[in-house]
Amino acid sequence: MNREDIPMLKQNIIYFDNGATTLKPQTVIDAEVDYYSNYCANAHRGDYKISQKVDSMYEGVRSKIRKFINAKEDSEIAFTSGTTDGINKIVFGYFQNKLNKYDEVLITESEHASNILPWFILEKKIGIKVKYIKLNNNNEVTIENVKKAITPNTKVISVAHITNVIGDIRPIKEICTLAHKNNILVLVDGAQSLSHIKTDVQRDDIDFLVGSAHKMYGPTGTGFIYAKFGLLDQITPTTYGGGMNAMFLNNGYIELREIPTRLEAGTPNIAGVIGMGAAIDYLENIGIENISSHEHNLKQYLLERLKKIPNIEIYNEKNIGSIVAFNIKDIFSQDLAIYLDKHNICVRAGNHCAKILNNIFNVNNTCRISFGFYNTTKEIDELIKVLNNIDNIWKEIL
Repeated sequence: MNREDIPMLKQNIIYFDNGATTLKPQTVIDAEVDYYSNYCANAHRGDYKISQKVDSMYEGVRSKIRKFINAKEDSEIAFTSGTTDGINKIVFGYFQNKLNKYDEVLITESEHASNILPWFILEKKIGIKVKYIKLNNNNEVTIENVKKAITPNTKVISVAHITNVIGDIRPIKEICTLAHKNNILVLVDGAQSLSHIKTDVQRDDIDFLVGSAHKMYGPTGTGFIYAKFGLLDQITPTTYGGGMNAMFLNNGYIELREIPTRLEAGTPNIAGVIGMGAAIDYLENIGIENISSHEHNLKQYLLERLKKIPNIEIYNEKNIGSIVAFNIKDIFSQDLAIYLDKHNICVRAGNHCAKILNNIFNVNNTCRISFGFYNTTKEIDELIKVLNNIDNIWKEIL
């Protein structure tokens, strides 16, 4: 699907590490080059034509994100450097000022480090309690287990829409409905979901959503926060400087700009934001539903082929996301990844920034295949061919 649009694929590689970052379409690359080549100026700083074009292009991306996730207003979108930055801004700019000692935050043991460590820090800072929603036998979040985890002290549920190792898709709409009945706010990590399944913040009644452009076929170093306007307006900036203040005086008086500008201090990653807008255009043109269907078919095809390989251990066979975590018995995951790289096949090996997940898998490291729209069954066939010759691994990597 649209493989001819991806320059990196001309290198004769098989790229199965889309959960880490996605390859970039030429249109995204061209959008950034166009900015640097033809109208390179700062945003919200100049009174000349090319600067005004920058303002129009930059702010236009806010509108593209709004439409992409079906937010109500452009002003509910703030640009960040990515999902990690977005979660930190929300945790330390909002929840640090709202939560009290003994208030509870519910996460899961399959969350990415970015959705665990900030809460751990807040636990140390103000005495909140981080608790875990129990996963079912397929390592999935069920609404029943969310209900069981909620107590009168629960104030926040913070979960990924799709996790980066298990690949399970969480029932976000049901979680938000249940949470709001209990006066609980919901933060959704959309890093692994936004380019794979349709996200609709109004349909699901999501309070906070964060995303990264580089996992959406866009540039690295840029992303966004979505929050309902009343919530976004209450986030205290964690960075101060140019662009986010309306005025300041030598007596220490500071007047900040309106949301979302006051959360975007300093010169932004203008080229990255413009590239993110091009990536959203690209995804909209293909259609998220088409991507989701294609990736689902790829995963089923892969699972059928993998299960025929001797000594294969698959850890998330029953989860429906476009991720497969596996090992081959008695072969360390990194050694397997190095072996596959000898055949120009790129997979991820390790704990995938989910270091407490070994409590569930009882294994510290796995190999992970994560699909993008440009992957094919032919690539899977090549992977299986190489894995069937696994007896050669030590000859090739030693």
